[in-house]
Amino acid sequence: MTDAFKNPLAALAALFPQGTFSSLHVRNYRLYYLGQIISTSGTFMQTVAQAWLVLSLTHSGKALGLATALQYLPILLLGPYGGVVTDRIPKRKILFYTQSISGVLALVLGTLVATGLVRVWMVYVLASCLGLVNVFDNPTRQTFHIELVGPEHVRNAVTLYSILVNLARIIGPAIAGILIASVGLAPCFIINGISFAAVVGMLAMMNPGELLTSPPVPPRKGQIREGFRYVANSPVLGCSLLMMAIIGTLTFEFQVSLPLIAHFTFKGDARSYAFLTSSMGLGAACGGVFFASRKGITPYKLVSASLLFGLAVLAAAFMPTLLLSGLAMVAVGVCSINFSSLGNSTLQLGSSAQMRGRVMSLWSVAFLGSTTIGGPVVGWFAEVAGARWGLALGGLAALAAAALGAVLLRKPQTGTAGG
Repeated sequence: MTDAFKNPLAALAALFPQGTFSSLHVRNYRLYYLGQIISTSGTFMQTVAQAWLVLSLTHSGKALGLATALQYLPILLLGPYGGVVTDRIPKRKILFYTQSISGVLALVLGTLVATGLVRVWMVYVLASCLGLVNVFDNPTRQTFHIELVGPEHVRNAVTLYSILVNLARIIGPAIAGILIASVGLAPCFIINGISFAAVVGMLAMMNPGELLTSPPVPPRKGQIREGFRYVANSPVLGCSLLMMAIIGTLTFEFQVSLPLIAHFTFKGDARSYAFLTSSMGLGAACGGVFFASRKGITPYKLVSASLLFGLAVLAAAFMPTLLLSGLAMVAVGVCSINFSSLGNSTLQLGSSAQMRGRVMSLWSVAFLGSTTIGGPVVGWFAEVAGARWGLALGGLAALAAAALGAVLLRKPQTGTAGG
């Protein structure tokens, strides 16, 4: 199976800049990548289905924002501890547990929907449980890339993984839209639960001897505070995380803003939401192929990426038709992968091996945990000012983050972020 995956890759690679698919020549990374393609597509199926389920049960933007917030509240509260665990325990072992539990939670929700027993409070509880799993899963997946491919290929691995996520953003919602319209919501959750078996299977097939593991950090008091001090003492790491916190809180709330625009602005259904989400995924996938061979990373590239991201989101917010909004979301996707892959790579390359888990856990707090605040804010703002302004708020936040980054990094810096 892996050889079949590798040979078409060699032919395809000739069509793109040299190094675009360099990480996929590593067997362990190919296995991980293949499993994630299947599982992440299922995850986006569930994202669409869960948003539509909450809207169907409540018809409330605030309720949708609350469901999203509860899913990320554990990351906000416990994210730094998740980073400490990531630095202490072998990452492959953590992923065996977190991916398995995530699958079980999806199957439980699917069963509740299929039997007609589901209530909105049950969605809230299961979303919170999934968030608790992600406290440990997210920083582990982020830092696992460098163990799979090494520091020389980590930028490429992060970008290719972002392409995978955004291809899944196309595949998952498209399938979800069809399933919801034809057979209902339950299959989206059940298929997602089954899809996690692909990741667990690929983890089992890996060769542990080929992983570039770092020695586990021995447990001791003060390791969370140590992580905060480490980031605070690095202007590049601190500024990158601050920009991500602003953008993560208000810009990356597409799971709240897009279903509201689809439902209230364009009077559409789940397929309309899936179209907007898939359009963004298409743009991110295309942008990821372009950015995968990028070599130099500087802090000022992150500032310019934030600026372009904000302008693209504002354009999408005020397009007059669903079709034009979808086209603008393609540009949003390109800009989003540019910003997120730059920020992720900057942090991983700028962190020591012994601190990387804690640094990336703060990235998870800024990127995902901030949704606990941003989800309800965007949902409330969309109800008060209109669905378009819920999305536009994110565009303005990205512009503000770019301005802040330009001020904090006003002294020109050259070379790759590293240390």
